[in-house]
Amino acid sequence: MEEKLRLGFAMCGSFCTLDTAVNALCSLKDKYDITPIMSAITYETNTRFGTADSFKERITTAVGKEIIHTVAQAEPIGPKKLLDVMVIAPCTGNTLAKLANGITDTSVTMAAKAHLRNQKPLVIALSTNDALSGSAKNIGALMNYRNVYFVPFSQDNPKTKERSCIADMSLIDTTVTAALRGEQIQPMIK
Repeated sequence: MEEKLRLGFAMCGSFCTLDTAVNALCSLKDKYDITPIMSAITYETNTRFGTADSFKERITTAVGKEIIHTVAQAEPIGPKKLLDVMVIAPCTGNTLAKLANGITDTSVTMAAKAHLRNQKPLVIALSTNDALSGSAKNIGALMNYRNVYFVPFSQDNPKTKERSCIADMSLIDTTVTAALRGEQIQPMIK
């Protein structure tokens, strides 16, 4: 029996997209050995989009592992070479900025930094209201990083949120497969 690739699946506080991200994680559970990671805010916060406990229960039931949610828990990902590929979905503008500027003060940014030190692919599924304004420079910076790949994204509501973009979560698996070959799928901006 062939061993499954080890995929880290990290989630940040774009609460309106968490349900879609958890559905994407669940759709990958038969193909990958998934290590779930959540930012502390996402791990602890109840919102109108769902309770933290309901998301955590769905994730742990699907993958059979506890969720990494602290910086200390995330740090060993690099030195122990725990992952073959990592996904951040949803990846907020805040997390994008931290990644682009080398800030590792959350479980997700620490996991990404620790993972990237092993020259393995990091896949970003963007979800931010300022993608076409304040976060644009960070998207551009990360596009130039070696081993960083983006799930194709587009404006999610150009009439009322003209600077907001969201990744097509249905393309996470396709993006991961391409990233493992060292390729960015196109078009990246739909």
